[in-house]
Amino acid sequence: MKHEIREWMRQHREEGTLMLQRLVRIPTIQGYEKGAQAVIAGKLRELKLDVELWEPDGGELKDHPYFYSPRSSFSGSPNVVGVMRGSGRGRSIILNGHIDVVPEGEREQWSVDPFSGKVEDGKLFGRGATDMKGGIVSMLLAVQAIRELGIRLRGDVIFQSVIEEESGGAGTLAAVLRGFKADAALIPEPTNMRIFPKQQGSMWFRIEVKGRSAHGGTRYEGVSAIEKSMLVIQHIRELEDRRNAGITDPLYARNPIPIPINIGVIEGGNWPSSVPDTVKLEGRMGVAPEEKLEHAKVEMIGWMERLKDKDPWFEAHPVAVEWFGARWIPGSMDPEHELLRILADQYREALSCEPVIEASPWGTDGGLLSEAGGTPCVVFGPGVTQVAHYPNEYIELDRMFEAAEIIALTLIHWCGME
Repeated sequence: MKHEIREWMRQHREEGTLMLQRLVRIPTIQGYEKGAQAVIAGKLRELKLDVELWEPDGGELKDHPYFYSPRSSFSGSPNVVGVMRGSGRGRSIILNGHIDVVPEGEREQWSVDPFSGKVEDGKLFGRGATDMKGGIVSMLLAVQAIRELGIRLRGDVIFQSVIEEESGGAGTLAAVLRGFKADAALIPEPTNMRIFPKQQGSMWFRIEVKGRSAHGGTRYEGVSAIEKSMLVIQHIRELEDRRNAGITDPLYARNPIPIPINIGVIEGGNWPSSVPDTVKLEGRMGVAPEEKLEHAKVEMIGWMERLKDKDPWFEAHPVAVEWFGARWIPGSMDPEHELLRILADQYREALSCEPVIEASPWGTDGGLLSEAGGTPCVVFGPGVTQVAHYPNEYIELDRMFEAAEIIALTLIHWCGME
């Protein structure tokens, strides 16, 4: 079976490359996913899957504790799910990928058109090629190979192409609430072919630091919120050190900062000759795979209350922590889970080397699948981690077909074959 699937991938290399080019050439930034989803739905129908195409209901989603999105209407942004029915006597699996991409940024930083799908030296370039349309094509190829080789699985394969992963996971949450659950799930995010049974979560936070305004010529009469914010940032760095010192999981052994706390926005002051009285800090707090979001929130708030022990100013002017915007739920698969063992075995079979098994350095929709959907999830995909969201994003086409082969073999061993 391994040799048949490999030969099938070799014969369909041009077809798979053209499919990825077609998807990359559709700029699926938020609100513009419909065209690419129509292409995927058409392919799934061609493969005789039971297909559902629907726009998530913002009204239904908004009251769910795991929901976040900057928008409440998803008009023009459909989810696609295709189900390849098994005989009913095997384990089911979800293959989940997100079709949305981040904006391309300044085009001057790209040496090729961001939506060209240009192929050069075995790489296909374009926004979304690595994160994660290449992974979606790997899923499609795996399903198509099984169909066209006449392999009948016992368990169902639930193929999902969802929206909104880049801004909080509303697409995957909508699929869960629509009833799509399984015995396990696989997400082909850009992992450099590493296997991630654990994914950290994250939350966005905002902190306001108070000062006292004064004329710049007599700045000693005021209190600079900028200078106080430097103390706050250092205090946050100490919290980061403290939280990471407690991470002993060997899956994080090669990660220098398993759960970072990043300050991404600093805004303060409004006049060069005035002492600034307010500074706003915004950042991202990493959450450990087995940690609850609420636990991380409580730890951050409690740590900020300790600022008064370092500077009396914060006794009368405490900083307030506000949680806003996007969040990603952490996820963790049992290291003894059967899907993890099967995936690692098929990796060895296909590539004749040992897989690297680590914890993800970023959040995925895997946490939603496991926590909201009760579906244990592993992350493994062909994309290049280092160029996700970067100018000149690309994927190595060889990896895309290797991942497709491994996923196809994993489906056969997990779902069972008639």
